[in-house]
Amino acid sequence: MQVQRFSVLICTYNRPELLRKSLQALIEGTQEKPDQIVVVNGGNERADQVVESFMGGQGIEVKLVKTVNKNLAASRNIGLPHCTGEIIAMTDDDAEVFPDWVTQMKRAHREHPEAGAVGGEVLGTNTDSLVGKVADLITFPSWPEPRYVRTLPGVNISYKCAAVADIGPQDETLFRGEDVDFNWRVKQLGYEIYFDLAIKVYHHHRPTLRGFLNQHYMYGRAYYLVRRKWPEMYCVYPHGFRRGRDVLKTVNFCASLLYQPFLSARRLPNWKDRFLALPVLFTAGIVWKWGMAVQGLRLTR
Repeated sequence: MQVQRFSVLICTYNRPELLRKSLQALIEGTQEKPDQIVVVNGGNERADQVVESFMGGQGIEVKLVKTVNKNLAASRNIGLPHCTGEIIAMTDDDAEVFPDWVTQMKRAHREHPEAGAVGGEVLGTNTDSLVGKVADLITFPSWPEPRYVRTLPGVNISYKCAAVADIGPQDETLFRGEDVDFNWRVKQLGYEIYFDLAIKVYHHHRPTLRGFLNQHYMYGRAYYLVRRKWPEMYCVYPHGFRRGRDVLKTVNFCASLLYQPFLSARRLPNWKDRFLALPVLFTAGIVWKWGMAVQGLRLTR
């Protein structure tokens, strides 16, 4: 069986403490090690020092690439040409991979040669707080069983090198949603995207309510930008009112503000958490859709 070289790309910006935990999980905590880790640092020298402290150990090539921070897509475009693996995985500086992460990624690619990208679950580290519990419900997509999906978050995904070469660079005009755009282009080229429950990372969700809501507001703005770029992409709102289904989609877009929080809260294990989570879920839904509206208004001025 051919051994596939496995590269990991991490982009960081002024979060050296989190970056250290991320690298420790990848280098010291994994059972099967990656062959190469490329860290793109758009921030200060403290992150450089963290990366340099991991160089030369465990037989892993650790490479530091410096850049001026613009956004995540730009940093990934700087880092991708340095990744030499047949599989190129991505995670973030605020995430920690599970011990079998490399092994499970490789297995999923072997079992699904039709998949240009595979990935898995993103689990919160701070689910002892209400904000953390709600973030775990709605920030990242998840499914109860392995399946083909439309997209996966850039914090827990890997691509076949050939697919990355075919897709081209990430869209640097997007301040969020660059992974959704990138994965849509994967699908457009005929590749599948596969979600596997065995591929897991821990993620440090936003610790405050304000930070969490701002995150979802920005996601809403990015959602509008990506759908404006790709009108044929799946979308929660209609792009016009030419058909009866456009009216139904509009009604559902509005009604989901009321019913979606209840559907999400049902996934929490006890009634107290469900009750307390509802106001946060309602507010998150409102700010997400408000972000779409704000972005739309900005582009029509």
